[in-house]
Amino acid sequence: MPTYVQIEKGRPPDLPQPPPRPRASWHLRANAIVVGWLSLTSAVALTGDMLPAPRWLLIHVFLLGAVSTAILIWSEHFTVALMRVRTPSQRGSLTRLALLNAATTAVLAGVSVGPWQLAVAGAALVVGVVLWHGAVLVLLVRQALPGRFGHVIGWYVSAAGALAVGGALGALLAAHVGHGALHERLRAAHAEVNLFGWVGLTVLGTLFTLWPTVLRTRMSEATRKASRAGLWLAAPGLTVAVAGLLTGWRWVALAGLTAYAAGGLAVLAPLADALRRRRPHTGAAWTLGAAIIWFEVALVVNSVVVATRPAHEVAAALDPLQPLVLVGFVAQVLLGSLLHLLPAVLGGGPARFKQNAALLERGWAVRLAALNLGVPLLLLPLPRPVTLLGWALVLGSVLAFVALAVIALTRARLAGTQPAVAVEEATGASGLAKGGRTWQRSLPVIAGVVVGCLLTAAAIVVATTGGSGPATTVTATGSRTVEVTLSGMSIRPAVIEAPVGTVLTLRVTNADAQRHDLRLATGERTPMLAPGQSATLKPAPLGEPVDGWCTVAGHRAAGMTMRLVPTGTAAASQPQPSTGHNGHGPTADGLARLDLAAPMSPGWKPYDATLKPVSGGTEHHVEIRADDTLVQEVAPGVRQRVWTFNGTMPGPVLRGKVGDVFVVTFVNGATMGHGIDFHAGATAPDGPMRTIQPGERLTYRFRADFAGAWLYHCSTMPMTQHIANGMYGAVIIDPPDLPKVDREYLLVQGELYLGEPGSQAQVDKIRQGDPDGWMFNGTAAGYDHAPLRAEAGERVRVWAVAAGPSSGTALHVVGAPFDTVYQEGAYRLRAQDPGGAQVLDLAPAQGGFAELVFQERGTYPVVDHTMRQAEAGAHGLFKVTGQ
Repeated sequence: MPTYVQIEKGRPPDLPQPPPRPRASWHLRANAIVVGWLSLTSAVALTGDMLPAPRWLLIHVFLLGAVSTAILIWSEHFTVALMRVRTPSQRGSLTRLALLNAATTAVLAGVSVGPWQLAVAGAALVVGVVLWHGAVLVLLVRQALPGRFGHVIGWYVSAAGALAVGGALGALLAAHVGHGALHERLRAAHAEVNLFGWVGLTVLGTLFTLWPTVLRTRMSEATRKASRAGLWLAAPGLTVAVAGLLTGWRWVALAGLTAYAAGGLAVLAPLADALRRRRPHTGAAWTLGAAIIWFEVALVVNSVVVATRPAHEVAAALDPLQPLVLVGFVAQVLLGSLLHLLPAVLGGGPARFKQNAALLERGWAVRLAALNLGVPLLLLPLPRPVTLLGWALVLGSVLAFVALAVIALTRARLAGTQPAVAVEEATGASGLAKGGRTWQRSLPVIAGVVVGCLLTAAAIVVATTGGSGPATTVTATGSRTVEVTLSGMSIRPAVIEAPVGTVLTLRVTNADAQRHDLRLATGERTPMLAPGQSATLKPAPLGEPVDGWCTVAGHRAAGMTMRLVPTGTAAASQPQPSTGHNGHGPTADGLARLDLAAPMSPGWKPYDATLKPVSGGTEHHVEIRADDTLVQEVAPGVRQRVWTFNGTMPGPVLRGKVGDVFVVTFVNGATMGHGIDFHAGATAPDGPMRTIQPGERLTYRFRADFAGAWLYHCSTMPMTQHIANGMYGAVIIDPPDLPKVDREYLLVQGELYLGEPGSQAQVDKIRQGDPDGWMFNGTAAGYDHAPLRAEAGERVRVWAVAAGPSSGTALHVVGAPFDTVYQEGAYRLRAQDPGGAQVLDLAPAQGGFAELVFQERGTYPVVDHTMRQAEAGAHGLFKVTGQ
């Protein structure tokens, strides 16, 4: 079995004899479970959005499954080896492992598909198992004689206490205790105590002995002192940090994190001393070294986030940084440890040890480089193809190790060997002869890892703090400095007058919640300014009127313009567009361009109007990505750029029941700022509905307390443009006891404005409320070309939402009266009533449903009975077959 201190050549071992062989076979089986969880982690990542709560599942399968199982196994084993005590009952160890895995399964199932009570029970069981585990470690310490390594066990016990707290917080989250700011503070505390407590404290304690063992050198004489000082700083510091986050006291949380970071630095001192004596020369050493670097980066970034965000925004701000901790730190610690430990566990004698070590480290330099290159690609706001490349690099590296580990485990099983127990095998002495050559080959790899980590850390800090401060104001004799403010879709002052020849210096400040810039017709322009940022423009001496505007799509047309006017010219005139500088695309002619009877283009596919049933569980996790670069066919033969959620117009449908909780990860993958507003939730708009910039993400959490068909849309001003160009969707919350029907469809009606989004011609039409057409589910007359299906005698429920932005709908099915109408949260008509209804009339942003039964086969038009709108595209067909 592996031990933690390298035995020098010619020096008798001062460590305990390893446990008997029967115990070793238990570790062999246990490590197979860890490899299984790693395989499942990769499978979850590859399935993407096909699973419920995919992002949450990915994190918890990895941390709660693979990492926690590994910690439970090895912290107990290391305590036995270091403290020279009798091995605890194997039955108890197996029971704890079985209960942990059962509890993990319950948590994963309860949160992803429900019921939430199952998740709470699983979290409670996790807490119980870990407290039991901590109690066993304490008993082992009490049984042991004083030794050199007792200080390590304090880290393991503290880590167990941290997971107990994290599990309790997780149970509260699963039970939907607290909403809004309170929920976000719980989530932040839950993440901090689990990552930096359960995982972080365990890893820090283990590194005191694992690091010199992997390097094959002696432990530093200062280890015990550094360990005690580090634990006395880290454990209380983490406690204070979690308390600060829970109470919303940001500076208290920051003080706690500072103490924790100081504890981490204390740990680094003996690790650096070991590094001075021996350079890394194995894949395990390089992997652990990269993990340590990422851990320090994570501490810095975490502190910056806590220092610059209110407590209730910390969790959302840290969400994009999860690859840094999960992949850069945690995954590499796990992989590096297994690289070192598995050859000793698999056993078979010195020859088999060398074979297994060589097998597991095959191609390690390439795998290490791929994984550490993948981390910044996942972390930074890069185009989606680059992010996918990052995932490919990370998963490829992990899957390569899993494949090699499975081969090694299978080989050991087929050979029928008992796991090794010799200290020499654990120390990996066979690699010493090749150390110098390995070091030379590995130098470029580790240099890339270090540089990548440092550059990524700098980028994260800049992104988190919002970039640099205001630029210095330029002044000169005979010049005049003017403060220019960008805010509320306007530029103030709108007109600046100055004598001919004046050298103006414009100090431009963005006082808005979204990004803006200022461009002058003479060519000068500021960079894109984040909220609060400033920049300076110094145009040529003033000689003729000069127009200025914000270049963000649609902002100029919405009124973000200004004019520099020399005195004596048309000074008071309003800003006018400058020919050749507006940057807008072609305009549209109006309704005459729509030939709704023309065929759709080859390859066109209609938006699937079929409404899927409510998925299992009471908490629904979904990722919604904004994009403003897609081109879509909006009418027969007419394609234009649209702004979308998840690449469709309308966006994805969210469906649930009253009381369900929706956790939406909103990602801005577009080229400008976007936000999102869910009408179905009751939450203060300041945080979740704020505009986020390209590459940023936020978590929007709301409880659906009321039934109905609800609109969601982009919340960024000017909202008319963002909605008119396609950024809308529907949330369907079933009324209690909603009866089943044979078919359910959803029609989201929106207005169609042809032309380049944000162009002056398009914006003028939007302002006047004069669309070029109307659409059901993103295409004018689309369901004329791809009719909706039904059978005669079937009961059909048609849900409808009027997205506008300025017009509603009077939904009508020709030849089939409605016998049930549900509008804005209440039934206006039920099937047992004697009356019927002709239309489901909805104002902009309203929703509801109507039910009908087609009495006979045939073709039934479904239209907006506002005939102008029906004839301009709000028109489709039901194709009814059967009787």
